[in-house]
Amino acid sequence: MDRQSLIGIILISLVVGIWVFMQKPAQQPVAQPKSATSTRAVLSSSQGSDASPVAFRPAPQRILTVVTPLYTVRLSSRGATVRSWKLTDYSPWYRQENPAARVDIVQPGAHEFGFWFIAKSDTVGSAGAIDTVKAVDVPFEFDVATDRIDVRSGDSLVITATATTEFGGRIVRTYRFAADHYDVIAKLQMSGFASVLHKRAQHVNLEWRGGIRYQEQSSVEESNNAVGIMSEGGSISEFEAESFTDVRRDTSKASVDFVATRSKYFAVALMPESGFRGKAVVNGIKIGLPNEGIMERYGVGLQAPLSDGSGSLTSRLYVGPMQYDTLNAYGLTGIMNFGFKWIVKPIGEYFMLPTLRLIHLGIPNYGIAIILFALLMKLLLYPLSIGQVESARKMQLVAPLISQVREKYADDMQRQQQETMKVYSEYGINPAGGCLPLLLQMPFLYALYSVLNLNIDLRQQGFLPVWITDLSVPDVIVSLPFKLPLFNVDQFSGLALLMGATLFIQQKQALTDPRQKALVYMMPLMLTLMFSSLPSGLNLYYFVFNVVAIGQTIWQKKFSKNQLTLADLKKMPKKESWMQRKMREAQEMAQAQGKSLPGQQFNKPTKGDQQRRPKGKR
Repeated sequence: MDRQSLIGIILISLVVGIWVFMQKPAQQPVAQPKSATSTRAVLSSSQGSDASPVAFRPAPQRILTVVTPLYTVRLSSRGATVRSWKLTDYSPWYRQENPAARVDIVQPGAHEFGFWFIAKSDTVGSAGAIDTVKAVDVPFEFDVATDRIDVRSGDSLVITATATTEFGGRIVRTYRFAADHYDVIAKLQMSGFASVLHKRAQHVNLEWRGGIRYQEQSSVEESNNAVGIMSEGGSISEFEAESFTDVRRDTSKASVDFVATRSKYFAVALMPESGFRGKAVVNGIKIGLPNEGIMERYGVGLQAPLSDGSGSLTSRLYVGPMQYDTLNAYGLTGIMNFGFKWIVKPIGEYFMLPTLRLIHLGIPNYGIAIILFALLMKLLLYPLSIGQVESARKMQLVAPLISQVREKYADDMQRQQQETMKVYSEYGINPAGGCLPLLLQMPFLYALYSVLNLNIDLRQQGFLPVWITDLSVPDVIVSLPFKLPLFNVDQFSGLALLMGATLFIQQKQALTDPRQKALVYMMPLMLTLMFSSLPSGLNLYYFVFNVVAIGQTIWQKKFSKNQLTLADLKKMPKKESWMQRKMREAQEMAQAQGKSLPGQQFNKPTKGDQQRRPKGKR
């Protein structure tokens, strides 16, 4: 096996190995956190205690429903917390079975966007003990009489909830809903709690604890995109629970812009007002589910200091889609992950996403828009791809000469490599000439994956009425009753099969060495298995891209007027590549030192030669 074949197999094995590792199922199908305390620190609880450690005046329990054109929120008088947050324009994955269902961000039974603080021991009445006052245990009174309020477009609504202690302390929560905005301005005020707060915990915590309720069919796909996010002074950091049963907690160290969590298509963010002097907190946990499922939940919160038992915390709460323009209106585009900051992110955020959306303005069908987008990208990347095609064509022209060299020096691999390099040098061929154009295309391919995989505009958007009905999920056409060993795959995508077939044709077109036939079959097979789990919109792009590349190669080989021949190649001016220059310099240095490099053979000096050498020289 020659060097190119060996390198190709090593690279393919590396890619497949990384993919298999990432697809590896949960080792603990139903794992739980190490302690109940850890669970409560991250996941929201649907039940409160019978009585708060601090005595509050009783109030009737109520559920208040606020309906706007964008969302419907249900507020509970228990802590003035959120019981449900449904987004009007978005449906869960089971929309066909229940057309009336809407995406609900809140976990079932949870009391979200609550608060808590630490009470000191004498409040609890047990010497040396402390306890936590949780929002769900605090009875609030709303300042509105009706249980349902509709906010029409252009209007806004302010709701105030108040809780009062037996000793005169007050907690006031205020919500300001704007009908045409996803964000809600929320304010928490506390006063008169100097005698209650623990002396080492002079602060109050405002949190969205339970993360985001999954809305897609695959919990693994949701978990792969779920993270906690913290923005400090314009610097974005992502936090992820890496192993089962371990709870991760991170606290901000600089000025806080926002703290957020996201799933694949939706996000929750807390944005403190300017001048916030507190901290941001992210809690994360990863839990195994039955059938190799995974759940990751990230709680986010703000911790505000209290002075003499009093203080306030004003923040904006965003609960909505990860749609770029929507996030941009609130300064939250940092929630979206477009890839590496300095290379890939600008390509995806400022070129690919706007271009795709511009095409869609004139083409309602997103499938057709992706096809046109693929054609445009092929045109823009043509200067890079043409280098690959030309390099492959040159290699095909000298392939008969390389075969003769291999047959002639079949028993001398060093001489074979030496003569092969001579052929490349004589005809001005760089064996690695097709690698650089491919590497230059990699940032575009990575950015494309981010744009098409996480673009909520593609969610539940169909292309063909019978076959490709949702471009954001795989177009499964074959399902096996078992999973293939090693690859953990039991479903096959139609577009992935087409992509693999077109890739096979491309490989056959570029084949220059019969010994590389194994690669021609291996690469398409591996990528077909890997891409069967990707969204159909992404596979549609790759399929169209490959079809155009095949057509380009056919045109250059059969219809182009400038058909390159071996004689033309030999006459062309030779430009020594960096690799060839380095190899030549190494050979010259070795010859000057009387040494041999791989592929070189020197005759040993005879005894007479040694005697004829001048004395004192060796």
